[in-house]
Amino acid sequence: MYRELVTDVFFDLDHTLWDFEKNSALTFQKIFEEHNVTVELEDFLREYVPINLAFWKLYRENKIQKEALRYLRLRKVFDSLKYPIEDLLITLLADAYIEHLSSYDHLLPYSREILNYLKPTYRMHIITNGFEEIQAKKLRNSNIHGYFEQVINSEMAGVKKPDPRIFQLALERTGVLPNRALMIGDNLEADIIGARAVGFHTIHLNVHKDPLHKHGEIIDDLREIKLYL
Repeated sequence: MYRELVTDVFFDLDHTLWDFEKNSALTFQKIFEEHNVTVELEDFLREYVPINLAFWKLYRENKIQKEALRYLRLRKVFDSLKYPIEDLLITLLADAYIEHLSSYDHLLPYSREILNYLKPTYRMHIITNGFEEIQAKKLRNSNIHGYFEQVINSEMAGVKKPDPRIFQLALERTGVLPNRALMIGDNLEADIIGARAVGFHTIHLNVHKDPLHKHGEIIDDLREIKLYL
């Protein structure tokens, strides 16, 4: 469908290529053991996953800064679990989480397969709202950094997806016209609607089981990209 049109493929990173949920769970397991936090990991993650997504939405909307995000998402989870914990320990956990998260290297199923499939034909890039220092480590430690020519992050752009300026910066950095660009990501608002507003083609990797929509193509796993490219 896009084979004769697209020259450049832009990926989101977390939840799209890099298995955020698995790597995050392993990180919490490690830091809880190190800091003697006895909460049940399964209970913690059940609360943490939706709370973290909600705080990231606030972050995208510039309603919260990254330091507050890192602290408050943990505070809210522990409070909801009625697990007594001091602010100082939460701060230590927040710092330890960031320190260790990027050391895990699990990718979503078929990530490397699809990158190898696309590499001979398309230039590939990353557009991410993640923190610059962390995202670079994730790419290196999971050994996929070599696939991407440009890595555009929100700290570099001064804005976050879905702000059109981050997508415009990506086009400028890569020298590609929007009708030759394809964005692939998991977040309907940030990745898909944001990119389409600037003129990108899009493929929504629907890992969060969002309702069906008409904002471009929808896939359930990365292998389906082969249907379009």
